[in-house]
Amino acid sequence: MDMRGYQQYKQQSVNSMTAGELLLLLYDELVKRGTMASIALEKEDFPTFESAIDRCVDIISYLDETLDHKYPISKDLSRMYEYFTYQLGRIRIGRNKKELEALRPMLADLRDTFHTAEKSSSGQGKRG
Repeated sequence: MDMRGYQQYKQQSVNSMTAGELLLLLYDELVKRGTMASIALEKEDFPTFESAIDRCVDIISYLDETLDHKYPISKDLSRMYEYFTYQLGRIRIGRNKKELEALRPMLADLRDTFHTAEKSSSGQGKRG
């Protein structure tokens, strides 16, 4: 299989996405990495667990850095991202499955909220 063609296709797909679609992609990756961390911790595959947690932190940091602070919700999101980062640090250091399982639904809920918002905003754009 020619990987160059696949890489080109992936790049083109990403380049043609809206900002909302890219945001959802990041949230999907965040939830996926949280799941990977949970599975790896269960298997005591600590390098994979730590890598997945580190990637979650990277994604959350990026989301926080790219907030548009002219909107009031940004302050609340930033505080939420700070909480997630703090919890992920605790989870990583303590390899704490219970805390990870408590955090994962919060990440999924946030993703689902943005998914709903994206559907609403893209639906409004089509009507107007």
